[in-house]
Order: sequence, then C-alpha cells, then structure tokens
Amino acid sequence: MSQRMLRRLLWFTVGWTLVLVMLGAYVRLEDAGLGCPDWPGCYGRLTAPDSHHEIAHAEKHYGGDVDPAKGWKEMIHRYVAGGLGVLLLAQTALLWRRRAELRMPALLVIAPICVVVFQALLGMWTVTLKLMPGVVTSHLLGGMTMLALVVAQAVRAHPGRLALGGALRVGAWIALGVVALQIALGGWVSTNYAALACDGFPACRGNYHLPDDWQVGFHPLRELGLTIGGVALDIDHLAAIHWIHRLWAVAVIVVVGLLALALLRRGRRAGIWLLGALALQIGLGIANVLLHLPLLLAVAHNGGAALLLLLLVGLLARGRQGETVHVKASVRPVLSTAR
Repeated sequence: MSQRMLRRLLWFTVGWTLVLVMLGAYVRLEDAGLGCPDWPGCYGRLTAPDSHHEIAHAEKHYGGDVDPAKGWKEMIHRYVAGGLGVLLLAQTALLWRRRAELRMPALLVIAPICVVVFQALLGMWTVTLKLMPGVVTSHLLGGMTMLALVVAQAVRAHPGRLALGGALRVGAWIALGVVALQIALGGWVSTNYAALACDGFPACRGNYHLPDDWQVGFHPLRELGLTIGGVALDIDHLAAIHWIHRLWAVAVIVVVGLLALALLRRGRRAGIWLLGALALQIGLGIANVLLHLPLLLAVAHNGGAALLLLLLVGLLARGRQGETVHVKASVRPVLSTAR
C-alpha cells in the first residue's frame, strides 16, 4: 500500500471513530443503553427483535417490556464498534510493518488495539452492571482516548515534523489535560442524567454555591441514582455534578483561550480554529441548558468536545521541540477531517 493510500485509511479510521463517539452519545441520550439486556447480541440474537413472535419470545425469556427501537439503536452502535475493530486490526498490521519508515513509536501503533479490547469489556459491563455511572463514563473516555490515538497516528503518518516551541508545547499539554478532565466531568453529568438538574444560567437553581455534601454524587463505584450507601440521590446532588462541570468550563475557557491567543500572536491560523471550537462548545453548552437539552444540540455538544480534543492532539502529534512554531501547516491534516 502506498503512503498516500495508508494516510487515507488512517483518516477514514479517524472519521469512523468520530462517528462511533457521536453515535454512543446519541444512544446514551436516547436512554437506549439497555435496549438490549445482554451482550454482545440482543435478546440472544444478532439483531434486535421486531416481529410479534420475536418480541413475545424475548419478553418470555428475558422479562420486562421489549422496545425494538431502542434495541436497534444499541445494536447499530455495536455493529459500528465491531467495524472499527476490524479497521484497527488491518491498520495496526500495516503500521507495524512501516513503523520505522514513519518514525511512529511502537506503543502508538498497538495502543488503539489495546483500547478497543478494553472498550468491548466496558460495553459488556455497561449492560451487565445496569448503566453504572463509573463504567459508562469510562466507556465514554475510552472512546475519546481511541479518537485521540487514531488522530495521533494519522497526523504522524504525514511526512515531516514541525517545530513547536517549548512554552507552547507545555501550554498545549496543559490545555489537553484540562479539556480531558472537562470531558470526564461532562460524561459524569450525562451518565448521571444531571444535564437538566440546573434549570438556569449562569446560576444553578438560583444559587452560585455547592451544597455541603456535593461530593456524594462523585463516588465512582455507586449504582445509578444511588449514593454509595444505597440511598437515592436528590436534586441537590445532581445539581452539584452539573455545577462542577460548569465551573471547570471556566478553566477550559482560560487555558484553551490563552493557548489560542498565543498562537494568534505568532500569526498562526491554528489559534483561530481553537477559538472557534471553544466558542462553539461554550455556545452549545449554554444552549443545552436554556433549551432543556434538545437531542441534536446535546449530541453536537459531545462532538464539540471531540473537536477540541482532535485539534489539540493533532497539534501535539505533529509538533516537535524547537524555537520556531509552524502551526499553520501542522493543523491542515487535522482540519481536513474536522471539516
């Protein structure tokens, strides 16, 4: 396979992974995560039951009411995830043979395969542990980690490396860490169904402070809707989860904004893209609160987080230590996919 074809395959995998991340958000927001109560099939089948006799058979053997629409949403998500696994197997084999030529670290080559295996386990535990927030949030973070890895592979496969000054490189790493934590907090909001717990903006239920026991909702091993002691979470606990996500958004605005401005001061177009993605994400977050979480905007908010992650990882993957920063050229491979 030529280098050009390999790069196309890598970017195709990036696009596939992004679709999978967005599809996972859609399934979660449609409350279809338990549309199939078993794994990897659906009521013991490879497809969701939809005929009358199939539904009757599923209800008899698995209990409860069968919702074919939710079952199909979950199964389509699993089909796309399986397709990504096949893509990654082929891609890993190709990259492993050419890793020296591409100067790609062996760990970066094999890491996506390791993550996809762990993702499959998390997908199974999501079902068997009945949407346990810690597991579902980990599943979301695994998807974002997968996206970051395949973006890094695709960018590193392009010829040449671009100098990235030490201060900007440190700033980009800090921004990536801040964004990653915000993605985790956003996932915690979503998996705890706390997106509508704050009914106003900028205040949360008329307040600007956290309840005294705000940490109750952040225990990683508790069941959905319950404290670690088995007591039902109240609206204040859910509001605290949402409010901390908002507070950390301020850190994202400051850190990513400063990085973008530093790039702009050097006349680099990457700063414009980062500012644009940041503004889009802020606008989507506010709109979701004010418009009471419409599905399209909620999924788009997940995509906005993925876009910020994609841009930052692409910047770091293409850059190297140096005194001169050539960011304008470095983001082209990333932005071609971001469009």
